[in-house]
Amino acid sequence: MSPSHERPPFTADERTALVGWLDLQRSIVQWKCKGLSDKDAHRAVLPSSPLMTMAGVISHLRWTEQTWFEVLFLGGPADGPQFQEEPEDADMRVEGIPLDQLLDEYERQCAVSNKIIAAHSLDEVGRHPDFRSAAANLRWMVIHMIEETARHAGHLDAIRELLDGDTGYY
Repeated sequence: MSPSHERPPFTADERTALVGWLDLQRSIVQWKCKGLSDKDAHRAVLPSSPLMTMAGVISHLRWTEQTWFEVLFLGGPADGPQFQEEPEDADMRVEGIPLDQLLDEYERQCAVSNKIIAAHSLDEVGRHPDFRSAAANLRWMVIHMIEETARHAGHLDAIRELLDGDTGYY
């Protein structure tokens, strides 16, 4: 994903605006990781949150995309690490996984999510019978992913500054 940092047009239709804002946040996530070493990507800087690393957040975002669009919306199997009871926060446990691999997996997952969004009505509701959140419509899920991604982009911004002093607003 090339970080374009372009906001959607002011007069965009709803779908273009929603996907545009989501893609903007995703590109900021990727941008925050540019030039970061694997060592720093896996280094914890928040004493009370040892799994809140650049690499851990990227993995979490990848699996969150999969959860909302493939599992809850399409009704696919709940088979990612986020569904494991042990260890807690398994989707953020990425020791030994290179940052480039995590970023590639995230980018591929975002492409899958965009294909799902493009193929369905925003009014269509999720299909998974075992999760209450699946009752949300696709519009709600996309808005939630904008919020989730933007929140974690902010975390990445602060973590990156603590790691190496790199700062910047898109």
